[in-house]
Amino acid sequence: MEDETFDDAAEGGSAGAQRVFHALSSAPRRKILAYLSASGLTAGEIADRFSMSKPAVSQHLSVLEAAGLIKRKKQGQFVHYSLIENNLVNVLNGFVQEVCPIGRPIKKESHARARARAK
Repeated sequence: MEDETFDDAAEGGSAGAQRVFHALSSAPRRKILAYLSASGLTAGEIADRFSMSKPAVSQHLSVLEAAGLIKRKKQGQFVHYSLIENNLVNVLNGFVQEVCPIGRPIKKESHARARARAK
């Protein structure tokens, strides 16, 4: 994976926007956001949905967290990830997922899983 560091001074203060655009430039990261669209998941639950190593998934989660798109909470031995809900980028991403042929079924699965957990 490429260098994930950004220098605020060198970028004229636009590092936050660059982090967001960098985070959204990756299909696996956009899929992670779709999986988290209705409810949180543990790192293991997220990793189980991808055919890549757990360290690679962890790196994607770190990029999303650094961009301010997701948050993590350690509960016992598990790390739970969820969207930062009142984030304009996440709201716009949710809209895009409604029309995206890849994101729409993932988002639908996420909402179904959330309903099943609520019962």
